[in-house]
Amino acid sequence: MNDSSSKGQDRIALVTGGGSGVGRAIAKALGAAGYRVVISGRRPDVLEKAAAELGEETGAEFLAVPADVGDPAAVKALFDTISATYGRLDLLVNNAGINVPIVPMEELSFQHWNAIVAANLTGAFLCTQQAFRLMKSQTPRGGRIINNGSVSATAPRPNTAPYTATKHAITGLTKSTALDGRNFDIACGQIDIGNASSDMTTTIAAGAMQANGTLAAEPTIDAAHVADAVVYMASLPLSANVLTMTVMATRMPFVGRG
Repeated sequence: MNDSSSKGQDRIALVTGGGSGVGRAIAKALGAAGYRVVISGRRPDVLEKAAAELGEETGAEFLAVPADVGDPAAVKALFDTISATYGRLDLLVNNAGINVPIVPMEELSFQHWNAIVAANLTGAFLCTQQAFRLMKSQTPRGGRIINNGSVSATAPRPNTAPYTATKHAITGLTKSTALDGRNFDIACGQIDIGNASSDMTTTIAAGAMQANGTLAAEPTIDAAHVADAVVYMASLPLSANVLTMTVMATRMPFVGRG
């Protein structure tokens, strides 16, 4: 069994949605921990800028590979590039995701539903599928997959059915991946994030819809705290796994009845 930890040089990580927000923070922390980091996303200019800046900030190697994780051909090309460049993958962080306009369920368009399912769920599955193929065949065998969940995987916000549904589904994908990867030295865990500062959470500090229909400002945390947690999860030997971890703003109205 490959029981080496994911610390040290020559470890290869892929962070989807790694050009901005939480993904960028995770990529930076992994680079600082000694990984060579591939960052992917849909905007080549954002990725290239992030890779250059992160390389300067950490002294690590960053490779920008544009890809739409909801497109099977693009995901295959992404992993083909990783295989051709590095010959292996030690860590996949399924971080890419989007939200859609917060509207009553009956007003949500089919196009918006499909878009969020493709980015948040199908993309994580496609990347996991390709990671399995590479991790099973590489030497030494195995690796780790960390899925970006959400506290929405436990409790939804009002009018967020598509986002909430995908995050509940990520929990199922995490557990299935952990089970199916067990015999191949592939570990899988999930980090559920509550109110980390990013482009997707800019409105929370000003006022977020509560379960009773009122708006209330909520505290946020620096995305670096989430990144530190990911580095810890990744540092474990493949014989150990954090199946689920919640990192959240202490005073956010999550634990309690509204």
